[in-house]
Amino acid sequence: MPTSALPLHPTPYIETVPEHEAHGATQDMYRQARNHYGYLPNMTAIFGHRPEVLHGWSTLLSAVRGNLSPRRYELVTLAAARALRSSYCMLAHGSVLLSQGLDAAQVAAIARDAPEAELTAQERLIMDYAETVARDATSVDANRIAALRQSGLTDAEIFDIAATAAMRCFFSKLLDALGAPPDAAYAALDADLRAALTPGRPIAG
Repeated sequence: MPTSALPLHPTPYIETVPEHEAHGATQDMYRQARNHYGYLPNMTAIFGHRPEVLHGWSTLLSAVRGNLSPRRYELVTLAAARALRSSYCMLAHGSVLLSQGLDAAQVAAIARDAPEAELTAQERLIMDYAETVARDATSVDANRIAALRQSGLTDAEIFDIAATAAMRCFFSKLLDALGAPPDAAYAALDADLRAALTPGRPIAG
């Protein structure tokens, strides 16, 4: 479904736990998110009924992310989110690339897989592999892995890339399956960058 045909909605499709009613682990999760972002993100509210799931995800995320450089992790995640048409995750991780020193035009070019994107040949291979893992992992063959090795990657590094892309499938699909719109805060991004990072659900109105 084209982005323009997706309905605008300010909240997820399921009823989430309101902040003023949260208690225990949910209250702690909400408080941590608000302290970090300055507001309660829709992605956090989605886990309000099951905070232990977000905790488990965060533990796995830390184990995998700790083995990649910050830039590689963001590029792999952005590529997987692009394959999944996850606006939320593309906006979030495109914003992280901005915070790492890239400008809006550079991030938009990377998001669009444009020829002018400032990526090394190895990074393009990595992103293409991550996108393939997210879209159809059964299409990966030995030749694809051999090409990654020839680019200088070790088997452990290839594992890290596959694990990062596979993890993104869980998170992105869960948010979209429950109708979590990207937070309104992302509307402040540069207009062209915002368009490049919003292939699926529109930003919350």
